[in-house]
Amino acid sequence: MQHDAIILGAGGAGLFCALTAGQMGARVLVIDHNQEPGKKILISGGGRCNFTNIGAVPDRYLSENKHFARSALSRYTPADFVDLVRRYNIAFHEKTLGQLFCDGSAKQIVAMLMDECAAGRVDFAFGAAISDVSHADGRFTVTTSAGIYSAPNLVIATGGPAIPKLGATGFAYQLGKQFGLKIIPPRPALVPFTLPQTENLFRELAGVAAEVVAKAGKSAFREAALFTHKGLSGPAMLQVSSYWRHGEAIAVDFLPDAPADWLISAKRLRPKAGLKSVLGSALPERLATALADTLAQGLGISGDMASQKDAALTAAMQRLKGWAFRPDGTEGFAKAEVTAGGIDTAGLSSRSMAANHIEGLFAIGEAVDVTGWLGGYNFQWAWASGHAAGTAIAERVHS
Repeated sequence: MQHDAIILGAGGAGLFCALTAGQMGARVLVIDHNQEPGKKILISGGGRCNFTNIGAVPDRYLSENKHFARSALSRYTPADFVDLVRRYNIAFHEKTLGQLFCDGSAKQIVAMLMDECAAGRVDFAFGAAISDVSHADGRFTVTTSAGIYSAPNLVIATGGPAIPKLGATGFAYQLGKQFGLKIIPPRPALVPFTLPQTENLFRELAGVAAEVVAKAGKSAFREAALFTHKGLSGPAMLQVSSYWRHGEAIAVDFLPDAPADWLISAKRLRPKAGLKSVLGSALPERLATALADTLAQGLGISGDMASQKDAALTAAMQRLKGWAFRPDGTEGFAKAEVTAGGIDTAGLSSRSMAANHIEGLFAIGEAVDVTGWLGGYNFQWAWASGHAAGTAIAERVHS
């Protein structure tokens, strides 16, 4: 069968591109080396799929070109995807910070996308390992273990190397380079930090969580932080990891609601209490103990609050509101939710996701240098970029 477009990758972006182009009359084939579609969708949100975020606006995405995502996001919005979910009577709820989750299972989202693909008469080749991709005479030829396919349009939707146990690879970058597209060096994003042995005190806090403000560079997020056996995790840490660069420090405000004179006020209100007890009124006991012990060593704060000098309490408060950690790395692509970097947007059209110098070549989703915040943003980019490319392919077919 002759196809108008071949889409490499049956993840969120690839499926959405396929259903969009297919329903607009294009004949589409999706190729994936996995045996089933949407593997990343199925594990997301603890199996309930955080399928979008109602606050998915362009400034919540990282890219070398911070304006690139604006066009696609404006033309396919979270409200558009919610309308689709509602048409399938999939129950959902808002969790926190605009995050929308299925009440039931992520399987419902994959089934919905596959039903939409069926409505567009999309063809699939699952379990098809790709051995070669070439371009000549206006057509792309893809050689796989399941056969050889060709079409005038090719979409790179194979994602990035995050979560390799799901089959994720850097194949998109290999293809991008082959076709002359620049690659922004990929790195793990939305990923836990590892701490050096010098932070042994905090390794003893594994399992303790607290709401903090975490900062990396100019970016700050107020959410939960979680101490682990290896370092720091939790939503606040995953968020700032996307902005962190190796060798930099991250700052943690352990008392985001407390004013700068909070400890001095506590001295007057609770003169007989110790620092550990005062911190324990605002923080988990194990964390309060660890922080108090560290401050006792560094600033000489011991005994009851009444015996502390205001200058020492002011210094302690400054430390608590900007506690510096210097990670020695992250847990890498194995534990990263997404990949930052990827195919450089400078070589793509923001309207269509098409390559500027090779007619019929497109790149979408996580393969591209656009990375969203934690909480449904990356799925919205998958839907929006897939919709942009699918629409453009259908327009090419009918022009």
